[in-house]
Amino acid sequence: MSQGYTPAQRWLHWIIAALILPMILAGLVMVQSGLPRGLQNALFIGHKNIGTLLLILVTLRLVLRLRRGAPALPDTIPTLQRRIAEASHAALYALMLLLPLSGYIRVRAGGFPIEALDKLGLPSFVPRSDTLATAAKTVHEYGGYALMALLLAHIGAAIHHGMRRDGLWARIWPPQG
Repeated sequence: MSQGYTPAQRWLHWIIAALILPMILAGLVMVQSGLPRGLQNALFIGHKNIGTLLLILVTLRLVLRLRRGAPALPDTIPTLQRRIAEASHAALYALMLLLPLSGYIRVRAGGFPIEALDKLGLPSFVPRSDTLATAAKTVHEYGGYALMALLLAHIGAAIHHGMRRDGLWARIWPPQG
């Protein structure tokens, strides 16, 4: 196993991070009452379309991860931390797939457009159903909270390892390898 992620894995990590963070902010703001309608519409449209892009990028990242693997952790990382890292990374990937999928189902089952997909002429892959839309909305909302908590832990761990200078930062930064 290599000492670091491939440049493609590194770039995808940072591009996805750069898209997810504003998506969280938009997701929290766009559902607030009293927003000017134009702002709310822009936030919803951006959130739906960037979510579609994220689904593609995360899928690509997961394929690369499955094909190329991840670099081995340094021997200095204790077994419990290794297990936590493996579990948290698996949960991050699961949530990064679950959120755009549940968002897609919520929007399409609710009868709403996803402008980028509509422009491409892609049909909805889910039936119109208020029950399904409501269930997907709940999954999307609570999945979003779980992702926020996990990202805080991930960022905290990254800061911890950066301060320790134990080599973990060098696996993912800089993006070009």
